[in-house]
Amino acid sequence: MTILDWALILGLNGSIVLYGLYLARGTRSSADWFLAGRRLPWWIVGISMYATAIDSSDLVADSGGTYTLGFSYFVTNWVGTVGGWTLAAFVIFLPMYRAGMYTNAEYLEARFGVGARVISVFVQVQFRTMVLAIIARTLYLTLAIVCGWGASAWWAVVLIAVLASIYTAFGGLRSVAITDSLQFLIMAVTAIVFWSMIFNHVGGWSGVREKLAAADADLPGQMLHIGRDKVERENVAGLDTVVIQRKLLTGGRYDPEHDVIERRTPAGMVILSMIILGAAYAIVNHTQAMRMFAARSEWDFKMCAGLAGAMLVIFTFFNLSVGVMGRAIVPDQAILPNGEQDAIYPHLVKQLASVGLRGLLVAGVMAAALSTFDSIGSALSALLTRDVYARLIVRNADDRHYLRIGQWLTPVIIGGSFLYVPFLEGGMLLFYLDLTSAFVVPLLTLYLIGVLTPMHRRSGTIGLVVGGLYGIVRLVAPTVAEAYGVLILPAAMINPYAAYLYSMLITAGTTIVVSLIVGWQPRGELTHRETGEWLNRSREEAKHLHHDGHVSPRALWPVLGACVAVGAGLVLSFVVFW
Repeated sequence: MTILDWALILGLNGSIVLYGLYLARGTRSSADWFLAGRRLPWWIVGISMYATAIDSSDLVADSGGTYTLGFSYFVTNWVGTVGGWTLAAFVIFLPMYRAGMYTNAEYLEARFGVGARVISVFVQVQFRTMVLAIIARTLYLTLAIVCGWGASAWWAVVLIAVLASIYTAFGGLRSVAITDSLQFLIMAVTAIVFWSMIFNHVGGWSGVREKLAAADADLPGQMLHIGRDKVERENVAGLDTVVIQRKLLTGGRYDPEHDVIERRTPAGMVILSMIILGAAYAIVNHTQAMRMFAARSEWDFKMCAGLAGAMLVIFTFFNLSVGVMGRAIVPDQAILPNGEQDAIYPHLVKQLASVGLRGLLVAGVMAAALSTFDSIGSALSALLTRDVYARLIVRNADDRHYLRIGQWLTPVIIGGSFLYVPFLEGGMLLFYLDLTSAFVVPLLTLYLIGVLTPMHRRSGTIGLVVGGLYGIVRLVAPTVAEAYGVLILPAAMINPYAAYLYSMLITAGTTIVVSLIVGWQPRGELTHRETGEWLNRSREEAKHLHHDGHVSPRALWPVLGACVAVGAGLVLSFVVFW
């Protein structure tokens, strides 16, 4: 790294942080902090949604994921998240926006009771602080490998987290959304420049295919096509027969000639799990809902989904195909630093980028990290302040009190996320996939059930608990099988990809059983009204902060924008790369 590289990194990101602090001057009330006064136009909301969705984990951890999974993971963004944003804008979040709600958890009490609301908050805290830890580790890998800092790179990561905490705590959503839009520009430029450099280095798609085939004849099909079964091979050479038999309890076929256990998951199951994963991100994740709730009108609220979706479709290709091309360049994972798949992105930066470009790429990773550090910090602070603190602990303080609680919680959340870091060394994306199926998918199911079905109010919390219990049992089942030779779930229900479907079916099935016993209620009926003075007053005020001044002929633009984004994702997934 040269002085020019560091000038680019510090100049680009430092100026954005300072501008975020400047914007913080206008924050005077909780509505300003949590909802940006509901004054944001659709294009700022859409860009901020995209910038929050694409963080340094997408550049580094997800590149590590596509290094292993190939194009099948692209479906998560192209179909799951884009479709989830569309569903949120036109169906799931719209009643919340009209009711003046600040968080998506508020809806769950109105529909299913306080238990569902509180569980939702803590699931989201678990879900998103894990992502913050992934971001921290991707920053560490980038700085340690590209800059050669080793373990000392953690000090730089902590400094970046502190900076994000400061301008987020003071400025709230308005500062975050506008700085996200500026950080997007850095991210976009670096994504296209880096992709072009690697694409030329590897010799285009024909070069990628040839290099993958040279490493393993099956690799081109698995890596470059979505519609292929997922095949995983575990080397068991030297293991005792009893150990091998216990491993086989959870599924797979033993090949004694090569001493490997092969586990095959049908392509349809992999694709379905990726779609559910993407939809869960878009709907359960309050960092997305918070931005949409800040839209200045219903037209802007709907329009932002198409813009965010179109940007995600385009930049998913540039960002995530780096991992696929990286597999062609470095087919043997053992060659990567510490043998980690997650090191592929910083490894390519170090090996291939020139002076100046290397600084620009590190600046892009840092901008992506900042854009999500601030977003998750503010979103989780909003959830804990409104849905736990104001709802259950201090109900009738003044507006300034809750504003201060939200501000102080931000650095606590960002700092606490570092506790996840030790668990991420085995592959960040794979760890994320496991925990998402266990805890987040039941919550996604409940949002869908709440809006689309007549399930009884009391069924929601019970469904969440039962779905979560299945997720926990599934996580420990492989360990129990290998350690004690006891299979506590059918092998099909242990498969990490099948778990997404089973989690939805178990959660939904539980709500159906409960509703059959206690009765049904009108579809989407909201029966709870806030009892806390501040919660009720702030919600009523929020209803009047937006206006609907946009009329025909632009009324159809949000629908057209969403259709274009969803259609592009479907064509790329099921035609171009199938």
